[in-house]
Amino acid sequence: MAEAWRAARTVTPVGHLDAAGCNVPSDRVLDVMTAHLRLERERGGYGAVPDLTPARSALAALVDGGPGGGPGRVAFLESGTAAMAALLGGWRLGPGARIGCAPTEYGSTLMLLRHLAPRRGWHLVELPVDGDSRIDPDAVRTRLAAGLDLVIVSHVGSHHGVVQPAAEIGALCGQAGVPFVLDVCQSLGHVDARGTGATAYVGTSRKWLAGPRGVGFLIVPGLTPAMDAPAPTLSGHLWGDPSLDGGEVAPVEGAARYESSEGPIATRAGLGAAVLEHHELGPSAVHAQLADLGRTARGLLDGAGGWRVAEPLDEPSALVTLVPPPGDTAERAAARAARASLLVGVVPTARAPLHLREPVLRVSPPPGTPPDTLESLARTLATP
Repeated sequence: MAEAWRAARTVTPVGHLDAAGCNVPSDRVLDVMTAHLRLERERGGYGAVPDLTPARSALAALVDGGPGGGPGRVAFLESGTAAMAALLGGWRLGPGARIGCAPTEYGSTLMLLRHLAPRRGWHLVELPVDGDSRIDPDAVRTRLAAGLDLVIVSHVGSHHGVVQPAAEIGALCGQAGVPFVLDVCQSLGHVDARGTGATAYVGTSRKWLAGPRGVGFLIVPGLTPAMDAPAPTLSGHLWGDPSLDGGEVAPVEGAARYESSEGPIATRAGLGAAVLEHHELGPSAVHAQLADLGRTARGLLDGAGGWRVAEPLDEPSALVTLVPPPGDTAERAAARAARASLLVGVVPTARAPLHLREPVLRVSPPPGTPPDTLESLARTLATP
């Protein structure tokens, strides 16, 4: 698996340990993007529109290979944040709607919910987490019984490598008839997101899928009449009779209602190439290698220089977060790592304002990372 990943990338930066921030696209992805840009120059942008159906199908298959997840259920947007804003901004949840989310939720989503809630009369309901920061399914069951209208979960957090029990939560929501939104920005291409039964999935290209920046996506296998874009567009909506007073506007079928026909088309094509490549490598093999890398990283880094790993050491993810010891900080450690040609991330408290008490160091090795890179980071952490 590691050899296959390295073979797909002629140039892999040595010491790159920030797949959770911005991963390294393969040569194939870059070639697809540059080829499309050349075609736009030769034919004009509108004459060079690519067929993105295979890309949409490949994305849908990563969450649901069944009939509910075909290409018509996939929309491209500019980021995961934009995708979440489009999804929630247009969702017709009435006044008094109760929305469940955990204190570990991503800061941008919390901002959006706290912006929308008072304007729409929504109520935010906390989904409790246990000592490992994992959402408690029994608490979700209790909250559902008390009445929820929507549940939102980040499958893997930006600031914490715990994999949430999405399939169990999805099953509970399904039994209660409550829509379930799963943020897969940090999980798709990283851990298995199939079988979760979500109404909608929000994701991005640049992380574990190793696609380009500037493109995110929505997958909406559970699209309902109450779900629409925040604002109608000529590419996503149809006129009824515009001569009538307030001529009615209706969304087109499927996820296209969320998507603008204008956008960075080359990056959408690049994401498509990355997802197809991920399928060729074998998602299960990629997931297994990343879980192994995560366990290796936690074993090497926990305790180095007094740094402590925040999630369980055997957590099946490759997103590893470390809490600094007294006298050190995530920013200083990242600077030392950079001097050693190691790229790691610093997660500020704004990413999870209800959960983080101080910035943490984030280590997220992509497939193919050799153990000696992680050993070098352990030595760097141990040397203030």
